[in-house]
Formats: sequence, structure tokens, C-alpha cells
Amino acid sequence: MSNPSDVPPQQPGAQPPASGSVPPAGPPRLPANPPSPPGYQAPPPGYQAPPPGYQGQPAPAGGFRFEMPADRPRNFGDALPAGGLSGMFKVAAMPTELKVSYWIWLIGGLLGLLGGVIGLFGSFVLVAFAPAIGLLVLLLVIVALALATAQILLAMKMKEGREWARFALTILAGISLVLALISSGIADGRAGGNLPGFLISLVATVLMWLPNAQAWFVANRGRI
Repeated sequence: MSNPSDVPPQQPGAQPPASGSVPPAGPPRLPANPPSPPGYQAPPPGYQAPPPGYQGQPAPAGGFRFEMPADRPRNFGDALPAGGLSGMFKVAAMPTELKVSYWIWLIGGLLGLLGGVIGLFGSFVLVAFAPAIGLLVLLLVIVALALATAQILLAMKMKEGREWARFALTILAGISLVLALISSGIADGRAGGNLPGFLISLVATVLMWLPNAQAWFVANRGRI
């Protein structure tokens, strides 16, 4: 029977393992800073990772998106045309759509002023025969004169690239429709000739919001 303390004899040609070649116990350790994959870019300083479950907002779809104008006039002087009325017939470098729209607004405003002056004298005559209706017509004529003047001024500001003027002209087209319907009702349909004028204003309004016109206004935001 052999003694447990006896060391078995070493086989011929066998060498004892070196002390440094013994693998360490436990799982292998990963390096503290693993190499980054190709094309990886480190986040900028101060970057905070999003919380778990966060889903990024979808990118805005292309196309037209309405925005309220941010270049509203700060005082009465900002609402007046730059250089006065001397540049009324000088068209700036605008898209064709805006040029056509500007000329429609301008010529329509000038004709509105002429028609308002004629209607002013007609309303005075009507007051003598039918005071109630004459006074109402006189009030509408005064409002039409004010709108025609505002239309000319707003068209000139729109030509300068002011988005608030374009927005105001759009509202003005809606007011023109209401006045056309009221005038037609007062005259029992005989004033239906105001409706074609509204349709022309509607065409000018649509031209101001076409993609080329919208791009021109956006490009002029930083230069105004």
C-alpha cells in the first residue's frame, strides 16, 4: 500500500508548468476602454443620453406649413412704405407669382379709390331721397375707401418682403367678400358686380401663398 505523502515520480521528458503560465481563476476581464467601431464619433461635451423608452420626434414633412408672421410692425412708421409712394410702380426682384399678385392688389386699390370717390357723391344724392339707406351706403363707401387705401399700402409692404403685409392682405380679401355680399343684399342683388372684384382679389391671394412666393419670403427673413 502506497503512502499518500509520496510524490509520484516525474515522467521522463515532462517539465513542470511555469508559475506565470497558470491561467487565473474566474471569467476573463474585459478591457476598461474597448476600441470604438469604425466610423464612430464621440458625443459632444455636455451630451446627456435620452431616458429609457424615449422616441425621437419625427422629422417635419416637406411642403407648405403656415406660420404666423414674426415681423409685425413695431410702430406706425413700420407700416408705411419705405421711401413713400414714389416706389409704387417699381417692382423689386420677386417671383413672377408675386409680381402678378402685386399688380392686382395695386391696380385694384387704385380702382377702389376711384370707385369710392364716385360712390361718395352718389351716396350724398341717395341720402336726399332715402336717408336710411343713403346713410348706410355712405358708411359702406367710407369703409371701402379705407380698405382701398390700406390695400395699396399693404401691397407695397408685401413687395418689400413683409410677411405681415401678406397676412393682412389675405384678411382683406375675406373682408372684401363680406362687403360684396352686404352690398348685394342692400341693393337687392343689383350690386353683384362687386363679386368679380372679390374673385380677382382671391386670385391675388392664392398667388402670394404659392411655393415660389413662400420661398422668396423665407429667403428675405434674415435681410429685413
